[in-house]
Parts: sequence; C-alpha cells; structure tokens
Amino acid sequence: MPSTVANAEPGRIGIFADLVRRIGGRLSGLNPALPQSGRLLEIRRAFKLVIESSPGWTTAYVALIVIQAALPLATLYAFRLVIDQVSAVIKAGTKAADAGKLWWYIGLAAGLNLAVLLFRALANVVTEAQSQQVTDHLQDVLHAKSVEVDLEYYENDRYQDSLHRAQQEAAFRPARIVQSTAQIVQNFLSLVAVSVFLLVTLPWMLCAALLLAACPGVLSRVKLARAQFEWQRRRTATERKVEYYHWMLTGPNCAKEVRLFDLGGLFKSRCKELKTELRRERLSMAVRRSSYEFLSQSSATVAVFGSFAFIAYQAAQGLISLGGLVMLFQAFQRGLGFLGDFLTGFAGLYENNLFLTSLYHFLDLKEKVEDSPSPRNFPEAIRDGIRFEQVSFRYAGMEPRVLERVSFEIKAGEMVALVGPNGAGKSTLIKLLCRLYDPSEGRITIDGIDLREFPKDSLRRNISVMFQDFAHYYLPAGENIWLGSPEQGANREAIEAAAKDADIHERVQRLSAGYDTVLGNLFEGGEELSMGEWQRIALARAFLRKAPIVILDEPSSALDVEAEYEVFRKFKQITRNRTSIVISHRLSTVRMADRILVLDQNRIVESGTHDQLCQAGGIYARMFELQAESYR
Repeated sequence: MPSTVANAEPGRIGIFADLVRRIGGRLSGLNPALPQSGRLLEIRRAFKLVIESSPGWTTAYVALIVIQAALPLATLYAFRLVIDQVSAVIKAGTKAADAGKLWWYIGLAAGLNLAVLLFRALANVVTEAQSQQVTDHLQDVLHAKSVEVDLEYYENDRYQDSLHRAQQEAAFRPARIVQSTAQIVQNFLSLVAVSVFLLVTLPWMLCAALLLAACPGVLSRVKLARAQFEWQRRRTATERKVEYYHWMLTGPNCAKEVRLFDLGGLFKSRCKELKTELRRERLSMAVRRSSYEFLSQSSATVAVFGSFAFIAYQAAQGLISLGGLVMLFQAFQRGLGFLGDFLTGFAGLYENNLFLTSLYHFLDLKEKVEDSPSPRNFPEAIRDGIRFEQVSFRYAGMEPRVLERVSFEIKAGEMVALVGPNGAGKSTLIKLLCRLYDPSEGRITIDGIDLREFPKDSLRRNISVMFQDFAHYYLPAGENIWLGSPEQGANREAIEAAAKDADIHERVQRLSAGYDTVLGNLFEGGEELSMGEWQRIALARAFLRKAPIVILDEPSSALDVEAEYEVFRKFKQITRNRTSIVISHRLSTVRMADRILVLDQNRIVESGTHDQLCQAGGIYARMFELQAESYR
C-alpha cells in the first residue's frame, strides 16, 4: 500500500483520543446540580448495589464483554482473507477444488461468526439472570427501608411520591448502569482496535468525521433524558392519582359504594382524563426523540457513504485491493457503530444515573425517631408506671398542635380509659407512647426513664396494641393471630387461648380448615369474615402478646352492645396486674376502667372514676347523659 495511505500522520491517535475525552467530559458535565465527585460516587453506589446482589453473574458478564470486544476485529480480518483469497484464485485460474486455503479461511470466518453468536447468546442469559437477581435484591432493600422509616413519612405526600419513583426505577436502573458500563468497555476496546487500524490506513480527517457523526445523537439523547427525568418528577403525583382511581375501580375496598352510589362512571372518566393527559405528553416526547434520532442517523449515514466514496476511489486507483476495500468499508462502518455505542453508553450511563437519584433519595431518608447512643434496658416489671410530662406534639406540615402541654400518670397495673371528641388527640397519645413519633416538647417516662432511652424494638415488644384501623391479613386464621407475637413461635395452644379470650375461637373452628383457613376472599380458598369477626381476630392478636402494657384503640366499634360488654369484661381479667389503656367512644363500657381521662381541646380536662366524673357534671357527664338518653 502506498506510503501516502499506509503511514499515519503524527499525533492522529492522540487527537482522536482527545476528541473522545472531550465528548465524555461534556456528557459528564450535563448535570450542573451534582459535582463530579458526587456523580462518580452515585455510579460507584449503583455498582455496589449490583455486585452485592449478584457477584457471580456480574463477574461472568464482565468476562463475556471482554471476549465479545475482541471478536469483531477478528471476524473483520477473516472476511478480508476470504475476499483476497477469492481474488487470488480468480487471477490464478485455480479450480475451486484446489483452493484449500480459501475453504480454510471461509471456515475460520464462519467459526468466528458462530463464536460471536454463541457469546452473544450466553451474554443474554447472563444479563437476564443478573437483572432478575438485582431486581429481587433491590425489592428486598426497598422493603427493608419501607419498614425502617418513621410512620411520619407514610403520612407525607412527598414521601409517597418518592416511594413511587423509587419503585419504578429500582427494578432495572442499577443493572442497566452496570450493563451500560460493560458495554462502554466492550465498545471502547473494539473501537480502539478499529481506530488504530483506520488511523494508520486513512487520513485523520476521515476518522474525525466518524467521531463527529456520532456526536449529535449522543448529545440529543442526554438532553432528552434530562427532559424525561424532569417530566417524571412533575407528573409523579398524577401517575399516583391514576393508580388510585384504578384501585378504587378494581379493588374490593370501595366496591360496594362504587356500585351503590354509581361512582364507576365518574371515576372512569377522571382516570381516563388523567391518562389522556399523560399519554399526550409522552407522545410529544416520543416525537421529539424520533426527530432527533432521524437527524443524528442521517448525519451518520452521510459520513458512512462519504467515506465509502473515498475508499471506493482508492480501490479504483488500484491503491487498495478488493478485500481491502470491503474490509476498510466494514471497518469504518463498524467503527462508527462502536463509537456511537460507546458515546451512547455514556449518555445511557448519565440517563440511568439521573433516574437513580429517585432511588437514592428514598434510600437516604433518615430516621427521626432514633435510638439512644447509650440505651437502657426496659424494666423487667413496671413498678411506678407511665408519666406524660408537659407533652406537646405537632404533626409535620401542620401548624396547630394536636397535644398541648399534656400531663398525667398511669400507675403500674392500672386500667385507664381515654375518652373525648374526635380529633382531641387520643390516638396520638398512643402513637407517642409506642414511639412511632417523639413529642415536640416534654417527655414520656416509664418508671422515671425517658422512652427515648429505651431501644425502639425493646420498647415496642413490651407493648401490645390494637389500633382502630387494624390490619386485615389475608393469611390463615392461626397465623393472623400469631402475628401479634411472632417472636414467641407458632404455639397453637397460646393462639387458641388468645382466640378464646377474644371470643372468636368457636367461629374459627367452624371454618372449612379451622385455624388453617385463609381469611378474606383475596386468594383462592379464602373465607370472608364479618367486620366484627375481623375485629375479634385483631383483639386475639393483641391478647397473644403477654406484654406489660396493653392498649386497645376503639376495640369494639364493630361489636354489638352485649359483645362489647363481654370483651371489656374479659379484657379486665386478662390485663390484671398489667398496665392497660382503652380508647372508646362508648362510655357504657369504659366505666369499668379504674380511671377515666377526658381529652378536649388537645388537653386533659378531667380525670377520675366514672362516678366521680358524673358527679362533677362536666364534659364526661354530659357525654354520658347524651349516650344514655338514646337507650331510654
């Protein structure tokens, strides 16, 4: 080959590498909000997540990438050998049967192409296995974080948006980052091999055209990725509204009212309107993406065929053999593909890392209810009792306080009832006692020790609670009750004893499989209970845990009067020598309590026994008289 073509001009490789570095630097700087060290840290964090979840598959994938990087150049060279050998056979007039070297070259080219297909298939299997394992691992991470975060987050719309975005991105983004990086490495190695060959064969301006032809598509993809990310952040709440309407239309919780009040048409139209709006905006972004892709691919096509014209002219002048013509054109075409994939990999890395900020934001949520650095052991037996000392509390984002300087004492072994109008702060007191929140001011103590000095897990294991909005677990009846104290093991005798205390044992025995019957109709073979029966299951769950503090929040709202009386009678027997708190609006039963605390206007306004409060003629007496009047 003539020296004018064969010899590379000095500095070509350095110029080419510098252009690549500049493009990479441009891509990495497109997020001005995040410093370079922060971007690298996030990428390393994504790698750590993937490697932790699938170390074996990740290693296999990287090995396959390296192998696949070397194969394209080998197949390219083998193809040149075939073409040149065909030309030699034609010129020499040798019969095909005597052209053994030709068949050997063809076999080599075929073998290399089969190897490409084999390793590509293996890579697909490894990628699928790795992606599934990463998805499962990150689902576990999300579950762990969801349980770890404070209750306050669940009552915050911004948290719900963050969780929604995290769930959308966590399933595939980290694996994509690793795969994008691996593809970058593979394409870089292949690109280096092809580039060195082209730089010593073709003028450097032709190689620069190859680089410039790939840039528009990469930069447009980065720009669109940023726009997609910002759009998703703006529209998260709208997407959750669509899911909410879907849940109301298809789920069992609202099924009765949707039919009774004919709400189906209303909810469907609202859901359709929101989906139409989202679909229109997604289509607009798709049109922009397609337009950019058309323009970028057009520039690449012009570069390819412009280079082909130059190479064809060289072949026509006899400066390049026929095999060299085919090889150079394919090398240029593949080089453009490698470069495009290489730079697109950078853009993909930027895009995936950008979207992963939603996952990182969720995983980086900090606990507000924290354990003490020097925790104290929970008392083996409560001796003095529970004290609320000037406790005030305000929910995040709400200006008025729910509780205002509340002070009272519950003696060890005492049964206290909390009564008062809705919104007076009764359930909030219970949440504070369980350390689901910490007071804004003041403190709560057990035997003189601030709750914040106990480990949260230890404190909560010593409190048994049934909340007003208790959970319906669509699990076997026995397991439903066992969940009240899973640390004790599935003791059937203890489970049945708790069911008897809640007066639900006989009903469970009448189920098709007794305590092994799945409750609810969500799954096949399940049997539904009435609301009152569900409430008794929740009561049994609370009774199973032999905690020194027992709390019932509206435990009889779904029970009739006679059943309610029986529940409270048994409850007083069960909680003998234990400290217990009951919240109820039915004053006919709370009179069994040793003492009654009346909350109004976010404060304790009255305290005493039923008889004492009735004689005082205050708020409790008026409430009791109003309820009693309805029975006369």
